[in-house]
Amino acid sequence: MPSATASPHADAAACVLDRDGVGSLVRELRARGRTVVGPTERDGAIVLAELESADELPYGWGVELEAGRYRTRRRADTAAFAHSAGPQSWKNFLHPERVRQWTADRAPDGGLTVRAERPEPVSFAFLGVRPCDLRAVQIQDRVMLGGRHRDDAYGERRAGAFLVVVECTEPGATCFCASMDTGPAARPGYDLALTEVVDEAGHRFLARAGTEEGADVLASLPHRPADDITRTRAREGVEAAAGRMGRTMPETDLRALLAGTLDAERWNDVAARCLTCGNCTMACPTCFCTTTEDVTDLTGDHAERWRRWESCYDLEFTHLPGGSVRSSGRSRYRQWLTHKLGTWWDQFDSSGCVGCGRCIVWCPVGIDITEEAHALHREALEGGAGGGEDAAS
Repeated sequence: MPSATASPHADAAACVLDRDGVGSLVRELRARGRTVVGPTERDGAIVLAELESADELPYGWGVELEAGRYRTRRRADTAAFAHSAGPQSWKNFLHPERVRQWTADRAPDGGLTVRAERPEPVSFAFLGVRPCDLRAVQIQDRVMLGGRHRDDAYGERRAGAFLVVVECTEPGATCFCASMDTGPAARPGYDLALTEVVDEAGHRFLARAGTEEGADVLASLPHRPADDITRTRAREGVEAAAGRMGRTMPETDLRALLAGTLDAERWNDVAARCLTCGNCTMACPTCFCTTTEDVTDLTGDHAERWRRWESCYDLEFTHLPGGSVRSSGRSRYRQWLTHKLGTWWDQFDSSGCVGCGRCIVWCPVGIDITEEAHALHREALEGGAGGGEDAAS
């Protein structure tokens, strides 16, 4: 759901922005009334926050990632986007963690006034969207807007969002977007796409438009025609990134694999390590489950309903009068993984995983979704797994 129709300029010759050109991009987007959100270094992490200028981008910062580990580090160059996915995703802005839905106040005569909460209109510009996260936004679009139960609040936030994708040239140790076919090159759906190049010729960005609005914004910026060296370095950087992924998924039909390994012994192994904390679902850019909470003040004269993120790892997530449907950590981890890689296809015609690796990094005990998939695949090949177990066990 790009912010404008596909542009006839999308396949036209790319151009080059220098570092000052990215500064002009932020100024131009802000001048058009947009709230620019992008990466910045803060409190030992690369976080997403509103940017007042491009000077706040994490120039010269990189990250070191591993299962259950995240550290920022200084780079030897001035690259602004040579870092992997941080603790947040664009979901935090399009599908916020906590939203008030309505308030109710009791009148002196005993009547009740209920006011629906309408979100303040925001025209976002997301700068630095990774290709895997672009795919995650598109998946969220399908979930939130593509069925009978449309989320209008999400639709309002998403409708005007201007997406500036930055292609990945330096994947992290937990990245596997190449296995999920979501990166490291940008796919259609962006307004602007940038590829950062830092070499002996300087610091610059190969830029191209994907929509009419993107072409209009790009035309307003100081730029020069793309030269062959910049084109080549940009292409080589993205191609090299595809071959340097830190993780892979098994080369098999993951949907069929998960459907055929419901009673695999591996689920017991992962259950012995999983804390069922839900960190993976909170960090995941596509997990969308929510619950509602009603709260009142001490007088009982004022009440509010809030919607907040929920996790399938929560014991109360499937609570029924007879108890929780999935009472064991084994069943709750299996629910998450089989939905993410398998039954998501049945609901939404795609995988729910984009290969960003956040669930690996932010798991406090370092459980690795790719390791679990490979283990299930090995067990299936060895004939030690099959279907038929009750999903609640």
